[in-house]
Amino acid sequence: MPKKKEDKKLTKDQAEKKILMLKKDLFNIRFKKINNQINNPAQYNEIKKSIARLYTTVKNSK
Repeated sequence: MPKKKEDKKLTKDQAEKKILMLKKDLFNIRFKKINNQINNPAQYNEIKKSIARLYTTVKNSK
């Protein structure tokens, strides 16, 4: 999971690429959740928070 300090060091392009990667992970976790194959249910919320932090980073770097 990305950390707040790491997110602030990213460029706008890097942050956007990381957002796309995290969205794919979130998509996969949703499927695992539906099929009861998820190992760490808290990971879903952590990824959502990371995406929100990255969007804030992108918004503030304009």
